[in-house]
Parts: sequence; structure tokens; C-alpha cells
Amino acid sequence: MSERLRGKVALVTAAGQGIGRAIAEKFIAEGATVMATDLDAQKLAGLRAKTFALDVRATDQIDALKGAIERDFGALDILVNCAGYVHQGTIFDCTDRDWDFSFDLNVKSMHRMIKAFLPAMLAKKSGSIVNIASAVSSIRGVPNRYVYGTTKAAVIGLTKAVAADFIRQGIRCNAICPGTIQSPSLDERIAALSKTSGRTTDVVRQDFVDRQPMGRLGTAEEVASLALFLAGDEASYITGQAHLIDGGMAL
Repeated sequence: MSERLRGKVALVTAAGQGIGRAIAEKFIAEGATVMATDLDAQKLAGLRAKTFALDVRATDQIDALKGAIERDFGALDILVNCAGYVHQGTIFDCTDRDWDFSFDLNVKSMHRMIKAFLPAMLAKKSGSIVNIASAVSSIRGVPNRYVYGTTKAAVIGLTKAVAADFIRQGIRCNAICPGTIQSPSLDERIAALSKTSGRTTDVVRQDFVDRQPMGRLGTAEEVASLALFLAGDEASYITGQAHLIDGGMAL
């Protein structure tokens, strides 16, 4: 590896599996000191990182983590917000509870994390924030992703707002918008859809593959490579953008 993040301190949420795990591993391999969090700390086993159990919906836990990290490592250079949840269904399948939970986990968690860690970044006039949004957002609507797509559109708006507010203070904020990515979360959704629809998991999985013009699912490692670029100094002139990595899904 080229150690493109040597000397950088990074925090990655939802790093126990999938995209978050791949990003944490990529950053570690490229020389960063990584703080990895997950709601289930056992999922963080095996990462060569400082690991923490964290509920990104709990402001008190975030504040405690902020204190511990900044005491021992100083200001973050990189913050990657990966935590999220995919609700399936139309407006008629979305209860008030579903709506509130989806926005709390997918959007407000990023608000909490950025609000906590941004001040130290501003003090040193440097920092890169990467938020995981989705191609299913303000970019494209797909069936049965009503509240999920709405939250991910909000993530893009949040990203642009933070970028605009702090562009002259050394802060960059970008969003990554994946298409369908192979992950444990996708496997769980495929199993759930198979059960409710009565179709086999192979048939349900093929539906996900078929909506990707490239004819395959993306990998978490591919998303991690984009996160590495946006987090590092090579992307120093890029901010406020929603970066698609979707196999042509939004064409």
C-alpha cells in the first residue's frame, strides 16, 4: 500500500460489516489511525483499530466518545458516517415510527456526529467528512424505498449544507451514493423479501442484480476505494458533491 493516509486520524461508524468495515480496513491499510464504532462491538473483532461500541442515535454516547478520542488523539482528520437502515415499502407501508426511526438513524445520526467532531476540525482548519448516501435518493427513485430514498436525499442536502458553510475554513464534506452493494445487510433484506414474497432467495437476489445496468452487484471494497480518495489529500479541491458508484443505476 502507498500509505496515502499516513498520519491521519479517522473515525468510521458502522464499521462492523459491509461498507463501513471495508472503509475501516482500507484506511488502516493506507496508514491511518482508525477509530471504528458499531452498535454491536463484537462485530469489530479483528480490526486493527481502536474500537468502540456506539449508538449513533445517542448524543450522550457520541459526546463521551468525542471526549475520549480528542483527549488521546486530538482532532479528527477524517469522519466517515456509514450507519444506516433500509426500510422497504411505499408510503402506505411507512408508519410514523418507521419514518422517525429511519430519519433518526440515517440522517440525524450524521447531524450528531458532525456537530460533535467538527469544532476540533475547525480549530485546526482541516478536515474531510464523508457521508454514505445512496443512488436511491434525490438522484433516483425506485419502487418500495419510500422513506429510505427520502432520508438519503436528506443526507445529500446535509452534505451540501455543511460543505457550503465551512468551505473557507478548511473543511470538505462529500457524499458517496452507492447502487446495490453486496453486504450482510443486503443478504438480510433478500432473506426477508424471500420470506414475505414466497420467492426463492436466488430469484430475489437476481432482481437486485437485474436493476444494475452492469449486470452485477457492487462490492464494499469498491466503495471503500472511493471513500479513500475523498478522505485524502488527493481530493483537496472536491467538496459538496454526491459521488455515484452505482454500476450505471442512475443512467
